[in-house]
Amino acid sequence: MIILLGFWLSILFFVIVLLWILVPALYGLPPVHTRPERIYHALKLANLQPGETLYDLGAGDGRVLLIAVRDFGAKAVGIEIGPIQCALTWLRTMASGYGNQIRVCWGNFYKTDLQDADIVFVYATSKEVMKLVPHLEAQMKRGARLVSISADFPEWEPSIVDEHELIFVYDMPPARGSITTYLLKKAE
Repeated sequence: MIILLGFWLSILFFVIVLLWILVPALYGLPPVHTRPERIYHALKLANLQPGETLYDLGAGDGRVLLIAVRDFGAKAVGIEIGPIQCALTWLRTMASGYGNQIRVCWGNFYKTDLQDADIVFVYATSKEVMKLVPHLEAQMKRGARLVSISADFPEWEPSIVDEHELIFVYDMPPARGSITTYLLKKAE
């Protein structure tokens, strides 16, 4: 009986690990975390205000959601494709006491309705941000802000850049240009 239980627990563990790694990888985004200080700095650069709604595309472990709610008084929505990450993030937000201000959705952020987002937070690769461009242009409302960590949107001119932390903030609708046009204007 104990051997059989051990076998089934091993199978369950294997399936959980497989789901943890494979599902996000199939969509091209491996789970990568960023430091809480960097997240806080990014949200401060984006001027997140109390009562605004932040969407985190690829919510991972929910740290962006918790910082947005706890430190900025915002409402937060996390979109996560990984079923295990989604469940753990939901549990973490409920345990934090901020569950009534945070919503965690299991889904594909390329298909998510972002029309009520004041800020969209994304930490993705350069390849992934290019795939996001048409969706963000179609979904994000005028005056909303987009915060990207580590990858810029090459055809958009950011409104704020932290070169040291590689944080890019874009106002919607985005100005045509690039990081180069931003830096040239800054140098004037």
